[in-house]
Amino acid sequence: MKKLFILFFLGATGLSCKQKISETDLQYLNGYWEIEKVTLPDGDTKEYKVNETIDYFQIAQKKGFRSKVMPQVDGSYLTNDIKESVQVSLKDGSATLHYKTTYAKWNEEIITLSKDHFVVKNTQDLEYHYKRPIKFSVK
Repeated sequence: MKKLFILFFLGATGLSCKQKISETDLQYLNGYWEIEKVTLPDGDTKEYKVNETIDYFQIAQKKGFRSKVMPQVDGSYLTNDIKESVQVSLKDGSATLHYKTTYAKWNEEIITLSKDHFVVKNTQDLEYHYKRPIKFSVK
């Protein structure tokens, strides 16, 4: 019975790989991000090999926006100037992104956040894995 408890405890702590997010970490959100993959609640994964749009975040003092941009062959980005308002709340090492547009409000919890990668989970338990995009160049 004791071995079973130890195995359960180790398994539970191994599954909880959520990073503690601090206000200092929020600087990593700024810039361009593309979806690498989406993990579904049942564990299945959808890979994104090519992204027609990329997310651009600009956050300062826990407020800012996210917009969708389209990478161009010359390395620039086209935008439609539609911005989603974003506020970040921090509590006990957890960080939540609160989005708001004219038509909707929704939240995503930040699971991990670093300079080159971040993961968010929405209320439908979908995990979005982002990476920094590699600029397109014609050689």
